[in-house]
This record gives sequence, structure tokens and C-alpha cells, in this order.
Amino acid sequence: MEQAIHILTANVRKAIQGNELARAHLYQQFAGKMMSICVRMTGNRNDAQDALQDAFIIAFNNLHQLKETRLFEPWLRKIVVNECIKHTNNRVHWSDMNDSMADMPEDSDSEWLQVLSFEQIHNEIKNLPDGCREVFNLYVIEDYSHQQIADVLSVTESTSKSQYHRARKLLKERLTKQLIHHG
Repeated sequence: MEQAIHILTANVRKAIQGNELARAHLYQQFAGKMMSICVRMTGNRNDAQDALQDAFIIAFNNLHQLKETRLFEPWLRKIVVNECIKHTNNRVHWSDMNDSMADMPEDSDSEWLQVLSFEQIHNEIKNLPDGCREVFNLYVIEDYSHQQIADVLSVTESTSKSQYHRARKLLKERLTKQLIHHG
């Protein structure tokens, strides 16, 4: 593990100096993982590829701002998430939903999730309506608070909460239907 950190650090340092081979290695090392984030957040491969490409261009153009080279991956992930938000914001038209949904308690009955594969869950997340998918990903996977989501997406906190609850409800309905249908 420590050797991998040293290799990453060396590649990042070389990339900062403009070494194209080091940049290519960084791209190869992280493109797959970052593409998964992009597909999950944008909901389709074309937008995901655009967001990924833009994110790597931004990252490579701003490598000099990275203070700790060993923190390249979380730094890149933040850039990727921000680019996905930009790409989906052009398509999403936000409207305030019923505020009573925003105050709903968390669904504590999550045992049904344990029997589903990651692939099934991932596919259903990708198929959520744009706003629900974006809020769900930011809240559940990227660990943003509803206030942070509201700030980033320029919506109200109650819109973030209601979109999240709608996403959970849709996911549960769709995944439960899959369980019943496929056993």
C-alpha cells in the first residue's frame, strides 16, 4: 500500500511538471472509478463521458493547486462531482415539492436492500429522474448535507430533502418490484 502511495505521489509530481506520460498514467489509474461516478450522477454514458473529460482537463490544468499530492484522488473526485453537477444542471428544472415530504423520517426498514446486487441498485439509481438522482447521489454517496446540496444546486433545503425522499421512495418501489419479479 505504501509503495502505491509513493508511485501515485511521484506520478502527480511529474504531472504537475507537465509530464504527459505521468498524466496518462493518472488518467488510466482513475478514469474507470471516476467514470462510475459520472454515470451514476448523470444517468447516461454520453453525459458521463463529457463530464469525465471536462473534469480531467480541469484537474490537469489546476494540478499546481493541489497541496498534498497523496490526496490526488479525493481532490479529483470533488472536481468530477462538480462537473457532473454542471452537466446535469443544464437539464434539471427544479420545482419545490410538497414540503411535508422534506420532514419525513428516514426509512429504517432497509433489510430489503441487503438481498439486492450492487448492479441492480446502481441501475435503478441511474434511472431516477434527474433531480432525484442528483440529490440522492450527493446526499447518500458523496455525503453532502441538504444545506450543501441546496447551495451547490441553487435550490432550497426543503427541495433537496423532498427530492431525496422521492428518490428513496422510487428506488424502494422499483427495487421491490424487481425482487418480486425475479425472486
